[in-house]
Amino acid sequence: MSINGAMFSGVSGLNANSQALGIIADNISNMNTVGFKGSAAQFSTLVTQSASRTTFSPGGVISLPMASVDKQGLLQSTTSKTDIAIAGAGLFVVNETAAGAVGDEFFFTRAGSFTADANGDFVNTAGYYLQGWPLTNGTTLPANTTVLTGVQTVNASSFSGTAQGSTSISLGINLPSTDAVAATHSATVQVFDSLGNAHDLQIDFVKAAANSWTVNVQDPVLPGTTTVSGTVTAPVVRGITFNGANGTPATITLPAIDITGWTTGAGNSTITVGGGTVGQTDGITQFAGQYSVSKLDQDGLPFGQFTGVSVGEDGIVTAVFDNGTLLNIFQLPIALFPNTNGLEAVNGNAYRQTSFSGALLLQQANSGGAGVVASSALEASTVDLAEEFTKMITTQRAYSASAKIITTADEMLEELIRIRR
Repeated sequence: MSINGAMFSGVSGLNANSQALGIIADNISNMNTVGFKGSAAQFSTLVTQSASRTTFSPGGVISLPMASVDKQGLLQSTTSKTDIAIAGAGLFVVNETAAGAVGDEFFFTRAGSFTADANGDFVNTAGYYLQGWPLTNGTTLPANTTVLTGVQTVNASSFSGTAQGSTSISLGINLPSTDAVAATHSATVQVFDSLGNAHDLQIDFVKAAANSWTVNVQDPVLPGTTTVSGTVTAPVVRGITFNGANGTPATITLPAIDITGWTTGAGNSTITVGGGTVGQTDGITQFAGQYSVSKLDQDGLPFGQFTGVSVGEDGIVTAVFDNGTLLNIFQLPIALFPNTNGLEAVNGNAYRQTSFSGALLLQQANSGGAGVVASSALEASTVDLAEEFTKMITTQRAYSASAKIITTADEMLEELIRIRR
């Protein structure tokens, strides 16, 4: 029984080390696969019958593949803004198709080599589509971010261009304290309507009395002309009084400017005017010297073409336009599992949820234990070639030793058979 048992034990050694070599081969062949997580063969004893003080029944060995999905790979920088990686725990959520219809399965991956296809959908080299939470008005997440029904394929094809109408003006001006009553100074600010058209808005400062100025806003005109392009409908008279002791504003009365009837067809505009802070020198002041302008800022932008996207550490996907406008369109959820190594591997360097992995938890990047998102970076394979070659040598020796057990047991059986002669 011991000789036969030894032979079967040797066979189990051959099988176990064959599987171990297969794992090593898979690791080596994927050493350049983005986001690949190497596996290792863990050997475990196989006992057929408990040993006693006088007998031993050989069992054998089995090989168990152990995944290391939670092992962090090195991040390598790239030149593509849609290449993304995770530094820390978690995986990206992907789907088999862009539409994500019923029956299409969600998978999870660390392979972040995404590009926009012909439809603008973000897909990686394995053909899986990146999923994200759509952001309403650039800030608002879906009502339910804990389940996969709240995600959809990241797409930027609908953003061909955008403009931003002016909503505020910030002034930095010094009005001469020695000016006579009725002295007038003007500042022209270029503002933009909701369609991105430019208009020149003139603001007049008229000295009403000592330390007191009125502020008048003229109807906007088209740049370089005297053609009126809109109508100021809010109260046009505003005023500022100054502290004679230090030249800072004592009171600032600058109501918002309402502009209607844009000749460009744009929607009505409401623009607030900031003259600084009472008692401070951060806006309009009244000191000796000449009239001077240090700041004429406004927040509007002309029409700009869509130039691409960027991804922040928080997983927010931002559409970028050549006029400087930035619009947050998606936020990438990070998938966490109680036992990440319990995920089941599928084709394309992705994983499927199982009963061993535990329940899925979606988190925002850099919160709740989730890692941060690195843009223009890819995670390298965790395979160490030197380690795999070392394992290959020891596995080959173990396989040869198991084969030697079988040949030796065969010789012993043959010797036993000869006794009969």
